[in-house]
Amino acid sequence: MSALKITRENFQSEVMESSKPVLLDFWATWCGHCKGVGVAIEELAVEQSEVKIGKINIDEQGELAKQFRVMSIPTLILIKNGSVVNQSVGAKSKVQIQSMIRSI
Repeated sequence: MSALKITRENFQSEVMESSKPVLLDFWATWCGHCKGVGVAIEELAVEQSEVKIGKINIDEQGELAKQFRVMSIPTLILIKNGSVVNQSVGAKSKVQIQSMIRSI
């Protein structure tokens, strides 16, 4: 399964009401570092079953970026039971993202 496209319309059902933890990748098409992180995110979306993985394009979903106070991208935010449990800003390797997921 590929990463879910998270929007204002599906945020409540896909993230806040999720029975699994959710890893959100805040990104933009013009962000070079986001492309590298995006490859790892897509691979993890296929490989991981214990978390749901979603992508939020900050240019299309500015309200969500503002809600989470995203100031720099890429930003990864891990949500469990509707609350932020971990957050990371900047380019991360697949191994670093996996470690973030295991931290919950």
